[in-house]
Amino acid sequence: MPHVCLLLSGAALLVNGLAALGHLPRRDAAVLGMLVGTLQLVLGVVVLSLDGAAGSAPAAAGILLFGLTYAYVGLDTLLDLGSKGLGWFCGMVAFVAVLLAFFWFPADPLLAVLWLAWAVLWGLMFASLALGRSRLDPFIGWALVLASQVTATVPAFLGIAGLWPYSAQVAAAAAGLLGLLFLAAGVLARRRPPGEWPAPENPGTLAALPRRARR
Repeated sequence: MPHVCLLLSGAALLVNGLAALGHLPRRDAAVLGMLVGTLQLVLGVVVLSLDGAAGSAPAAAGILLFGLTYAYVGLDTLLDLGSKGLGWFCGMVAFVAVLLAFFWFPADPLLAVLWLAWAVLWGLMFASLALGRSRLDPFIGWALVLASQVTATVPAFLGIAGLWPYSAQVAAAAAGLLGLLFLAAGVLARRRPPGEWPAPENPGTLAALPRRARR
């Protein structure tokens, strides 16, 4: 079940990244986020109810954190809440993600690396939404697009197929690849001339996005 949730996360992260880059209306991404978030919250409760199953509580915690994030992002966009609270929530989740990475590292180094990558994504959202660092928004969009498939979709298929790797070598290779992807996201974000990004209208929101992306 966690691998199915991871597959859904790959889709949600990709669509949110495309919306952040202005390729999709943000309301479209918000609807998908609400659907995925609601489903993951339900599945997270189911996993949490599996008392006695090895790793059920940590797995459920991860599913619920993702589900709450997608649902909150969807509500924030659809209800125009202002994103400040969402930003601080992302900051808290980034901290918990680091703790989960340390928890999983002895038994599952690859999952620990993935949690560190997700912590970076949540941390970037915290910086943009809570601290008003809207200049990070193009980088966040590319980071979501590039990291979505490597941290969610591909690992989900590996888990579903029963091919999940537990070796430290694979985890190290994944860490190196993710580092390159974040570097590529920074390069791609710089390709858009700064003048194409309008000045923020509402501090603490993803206001640096093109206007067509904030419909």
